[in-house]
Amino acid sequence: MAIGKKTGGGSRKGRPNKSTEFAREAIARLVETNVHRVERWLDEVETQEGPKAAFDCFMDLVEYHVPKLARTELTGRDGAAMQTVTTTLSPAAAEKIAQALATEV
Repeated sequence: MAIGKKTGGGSRKGRPNKSTEFAREAIARLVETNVHRVERWLDEVETQEGPKAAFDCFMDLVEYHVPKLARTELTGRDGAAMQTVTTTLSPAAAEKIAQALATEV
């Protein structure tokens, strides 16, 4: 193998490793088979500590089952603010567009 060359082995980018995948599947099975218990536990937490605490517990549990989404920031050219353009159509033009869109479907 040449220095600096990859052989193609290893995981694909963005794919969780087997341990992570196994853990998520195990948590999903645990929640699915114990839905009634999870609901009861959350109800107890809500009674004792309030609705925010119950919500926080639920979100902590879901975090291991549903992947977090990355934030996306939209910017204009070279990081500048986005420009907004407003266009007003005549009623006749709007009708033509509506008819054209209706025929495409």
